[in-house]
Formats: sequence, structure tokens, C-alpha cells
Amino acid sequence: MFSDVGGLEILTLIVMAIIIFGPDKLPKLIQDTMGFIRKVRSFADNAKEDIRSELGPDFKDFDFEDLHPKTFVRKQLLGGNEDPLGLKDMKDSLDLRSVLDDKPAAPVNGRSGSVSFDKPAAPAAAAAGAPLQPGERPPFDPDAT
Repeated sequence: MFSDVGGLEILTLIVMAIIIFGPDKLPKLIQDTMGFIRKVRSFADNAKEDIRSELGPDFKDFDFEDLHPKTFVRKQLLGGNEDPLGLKDMKDSLDLRSVLDDKPAAPVNGRSGSVSFDKPAAPAAAAAGAPLQPGERPPFDPDAT
């Protein structure tokens, strides 16, 4: 409601209130205003409870926020599902700790140990001097030039 009111505006309102009402009457004015706000809140809460009691047990979990147009349309279109794409299930099933652990790499093709990025590994066929198969590209060797 007041999300666009900045600090300068609030300070200006406080200074204007002190100038208009004076420092003597300002505490009494604030106290009266707070009492009025409490009475309005209690009146609204009592009205909500009266409506819930009159609707009966079928509407005991009725929430007045559901009457807001955006909430009403969202619930009607999505069928009450807060996560229609299943993103929460995907997030829960993803285990980042196992991916980010500093465990040694699992053996690949029967080889164990760490991977070196200093020099690219040549394919087994090229290392053995075997001819290339149709559609196969020769390995890139930066030291060959």
C-alpha cells in the first residue's frame, strides 16, 4: 500500500505533523489514531468470523484472500495447483551436493585417476594408428603444427 513512500516523504510528513499539531498535542493524536485503527481491525475480524460462522462447516477453511480477482483467476485457471509445471518436484529431486562434492572422478572406460587438461587425449583409434572410419574426423593436435 505504502511501498512507494520513501524516507524523505516520511520525514516530511513527520515535520509537517509537528508543525501543524505541535509537539504537545502530537502524542495524544497518535494515541487516538492507533486506538481507532485497533477498533477498525477488531470490527473487520469480527465481521470475518461472523461470515465464516454463517457459511457453516463447509466453508471453515475459506480464506478472504481468495476473493481477490488475481487469486480467484489463478486458482480457477490452474485448478488450485500452485506449481503447475512441477518445478518444485524437480528442484527437490536435484541433489547439488553430490554434484559439487570434491570426490575423485569415477573410473571411465576402466581407467581410474584424475583427468589432465594440459594436453588433449587422442582417441584410441588414432593413437593406435588405425585408419579413420567414414564420417570420422581426425583428432585435433595443437602440437602438430
